[in-house]
Amino acid sequence: MTPLDSVLVAADEAAMEACGARLARAAEPGLVVYLSGDLGMGKTTLSRGFIQGLGHRGAVKSPTYTLVEPYQLGDRQVYHFDLYRLGDAQELEFMGIRDYFSDGAICLVEWPERGEGALPPADIRIKIEREDSGRRLLLCAATLLGKRVLGQMQAQA
Repeated sequence: MTPLDSVLVAADEAAMEACGARLARAAEPGLVVYLSGDLGMGKTTLSRGFIQGLGHRGAVKSPTYTLVEPYQLGDRQVYHFDLYRLGDAQELEFMGIRDYFSDGAICLVEWPERGEGALPPADIRIKIEREDSGRRLLLCAATLLGKRVLGQMQAQA
């Protein structure tokens, strides 16, 4: 890990949402975040905290069947992807995946490995693992934007 990479521990669902909100406070337009981990690890919970951290007051559901849920939050456009049920990465090309990843949009992608080859690279990769009854989040910055955002997150601590 580089000095700007982080490890966070979330003891429960509320803590996972708080981690998402913390990331949201540091997020910048154009950010692409990959969320990886086994089923039930909290990818959608982290996404809910992120989206609500930007001001969304309604429900945040997993876009498992729709593949993407858009959120217009003030001047920010956020796209929440869940690629769990994706049969083939080529399906993303048919839905116009490249249009979602604009310089101004923030994209959260659950199960990014299922879209490999069709997705742009991540700025931040978050791997969620079980830690006792909670979760450990391994955050890795993959670009300069990712490093800047993780640096802002660390400054909030």
